[in-house]
Formats: sequence, structure tokens, C-alpha cells
Amino acid sequence: MAIPAEPSDRGEPGRSAPAGHPQRPDAPILDLRLWPNRSLPRRGATIVIVLLAVGLAAPLAPLLGTSLLWGIVPFELAVLAGVFAAFRRSYADGALTEELRLWPDQISVVRREPRGGVRTWRADPYWVKARLIEDGKVEQYLTLRGGGREIELGAFLSPEERVALHADLTAALARLRRPVAAGI
Repeated sequence: MAIPAEPSDRGEPGRSAPAGHPQRPDAPILDLRLWPNRSLPRRGATIVIVLLAVGLAAPLAPLLGTSLLWGIVPFELAVLAGVFAAFRRSYADGALTEELRLWPDQISVVRREPRGGVRTWRADPYWVKARLIEDGKVEQYLTLRGGGREIELGAFLSPEERVALHADLTAALARLRRPVAAGI
């Protein structure tokens, strides 16, 4: 999912830029924040776990008062713990973001990892190429090449979102490369 970044993240004069982005007095031409989609909100995950617990407990009713009950309960608790851990991991991984900012003289991408790491890439936008590889690692694999490196962009996006991002980014880069007519 991509949306324009909040105005407070742009690094206007008098405000500090977010970690990884340069402090600049001018607003970027393109300012995007990308993050993975989470189709099930936390409340929905809680409901799923409660329904799973009820569903796992219902077949135990005939076993009440027997020794078989204690043989099955640990496995059902393990299933609940596994589902709970999977939801927690999924939501923690959802904290991943990529911030793309484009100025006439620089493009920067800051990737914030779920566990706190920050990776930054900068290049001169005149030389940057956005590539959409149809049969890459994933469907519609999007990369940016420039500054002596090639980076993957929006790997967590759907193929349709990567195609739209490629179109937006290619159009913005093309506008920067267009010669400006003197005196107009």
C-alpha cells in the first residue's frame, strides 16, 4: 500500500527529517510511504483465536472426567499458542516501511525493518532506472538501479500495486529529465 507521507515527515525548515532522510529546506517532488497490507485487524485476530479455542474445546466435552482429556489438552494448547505466535509475528513484520522521496537532484529510499534496522539508498535521479521484471523473484519484481547499486522496492506489495508504483515513479523521473525551455 502506498500513500503520500504526512506533511510533518517532509523535513520542512525548522523540523528535523526522519532518520535516514537528509535535512532539506525544499519539499520533495514525490513523497511516498509504502507498507505491507494487513487484511485482518488485531481485533479480528483476537476473534479468530477465541473462535478457535471454542472450536477446539467443544470436542473435549465427552472426554471430561477421563484420562484421555489430559492427553489431548496439551496438543490443543500448542495449536492455540502456535496460532497466537503466528499472528504476533505477522503484525510485527507489518511494521516494515519503505519511504521514497524524490527531489530534482536526489532520490532516496529509507527502509525501516520490523526489528529496528534502517537501510538507506540515495542516487542522482537523472541516472536512476526503475525496472519492472515480469518473471523475477516475484511477479512484477520492481527494482531501482542507480548510484552503483540496484535495490528492490515494494516487495511486500501486490503485483498490481508494484505496476502502479512503477508507472508513478517512471513518470516522475521522466518529468525531471525533461529539458526546461529557457524564457518560458
